[in-house]
Amino acid sequence: MTLRIERTLDGKHTTIRLIGRMCSEHLAELKSLIADSTPAVVLDLDEITLVDIDAISFLRECQAGGIKLRHCSPYIREWMDREQDREG
Repeated sequence: MTLRIERTLDGKHTTIRLIGRMCSEHLAELKSLIADSTPAVVLDLDEITLVDIDAISFLRECQAGGIKLRHCSPYIREWMDREQDREG
């Protein structure tokens, strides 16, 4: 599975744009990028085409930690909500 990652800085925010398929094998790299970024991190999910359950868990953790999820598709948002309901 392929995921392309583009990072941009604007002085206040770091935007990490994710393109393609996001799965568990990409999470270590994403965690490292987030750790090395400014405090205000935005994940732009506009061009994500497919995710797995580990990616959903990761996105939920990011959101709970204050990372903004921009352009999150309805299917990803719904899956995140279902996982929250299932655990809660």
